[in-house]
Amino acid sequence: MVGTVLAIDGGTPVRRLLLPYGRQTIDDEDIAAVVAVLRSDWLTTGPKVAEFEAAFTSAIGVSHAVAVNSGTAALHAAVFALGIQPGDEVIVTPMTFAASANAVLYQGGTPVFVDVDPDTLLIDPGTVRRAVTERTRAIIAVDYAGQPCDYDTLYAIAREHNLRIIDDACHAIGGSLNGRPVGTLADLSTFSFHPVKHITSGEGGVITTDDADLAARMRRFRNHGIDSDHHQRSKTGSWFYEMHDLGFNYRLTDFQSALCTSQLARLDGWVARRQAIARQYDAAFAQMPAVRPLGYRAGAVHAHHLYVIQLELERLCVDREAIYAALRAEGIGVNVHYIPVYLHPYYREQGYQTGLCPLAEAAYQRILSLPVFPAMSDADVQDVIDAVGKVTSFYAA
Repeated sequence: MVGTVLAIDGGTPVRRLLLPYGRQTIDDEDIAAVVAVLRSDWLTTGPKVAEFEAAFTSAIGVSHAVAVNSGTAALHAAVFALGIQPGDEVIVTPMTFAASANAVLYQGGTPVFVDVDPDTLLIDPGTVRRAVTERTRAIIAVDYAGQPCDYDTLYAIAREHNLRIIDDACHAIGGSLNGRPVGTLADLSTFSFHPVKHITSGEGGVITTDDADLAARMRRFRNHGIDSDHHQRSKTGSWFYEMHDLGFNYRLTDFQSALCTSQLARLDGWVARRQAIARQYDAAFAQMPAVRPLGYRAGAVHAHHLYVIQLELERLCVDREAIYAALRAEGIGVNVHYIPVYLHPYYREQGYQTGLCPLAEAAYQRILSLPVFPAMSDADVQDVIDAVGKVTSFYAA
């Protein structure tokens, strides 16, 4: 762009204060809910956990919700509940946070990474089908950025090979597929309540299922494998308990549960705001030749935890790293989601190599996550659009 001086080169930035890619919204009702618990008799393993689980099952439309202390714990509990053990393989996408695959390793299983659809970056069912072996036990499908995967095709594969499906739905609460809410699309669905997610408990997670036996197994697992918790025993006046599984301390506290219950009441409005921001981005970036937003699947309602663009590097004279640095200098807190999991040093040490999923690796070189969270104003959105236009125009090939 003639006459433009980028902030990274000493020019005036679009924004003086950095706009993060995501952040929580906390109001007085949230604070009051937490304070009420702090003044109560129960700080953890008390009544608010069950109240939150009941509210969550009602909001999602599922039979059981098991609250835990993180999205990672939710994934681990789900993999445990399915009985994954050494020698078992679980198919998973590389375009996700490491926890999706790590949960398989925790149980001694082997993550089998398969490639993605290059338009949506969701797991490609064709690559799933080709990866199934006699040792495959499950599929972990990640609703990347907030868009549900192709569960109809995945379930056809699962039925053919007697597999179970875990939906890593940590990005997608409030989304749906063909009218069915995320959280009801798989045997087990996992959610995260980290501060950048749609609703937060600080740290926290939940697993949803319609299978009562799986729910019971995960409730024990989150509590050291023990068959009752302190609140249950206090109501009956009993001290007796037994440990049935080798579980973990993955319990969610009562004050975290109260915060998440309060936040849950505003989920629909927050998802709608995320979707409105995404529509503004879609319209603006359609006019920018070097910017390509991810595609949308027919029948899917996108919850937009992330708004991810792919840079058309052929139309730029610099790489993604240069665009990233320039946008940060302009006050736009872009991020990258994600390094393909098997490219992390730990996984390389386990024998995973570059070239395993070429489409995911190619996408990684191009992707940027732009700010999207409910408290963003239209002026904030325009700042992002202006900065992306400024930077990509300056670096146009």
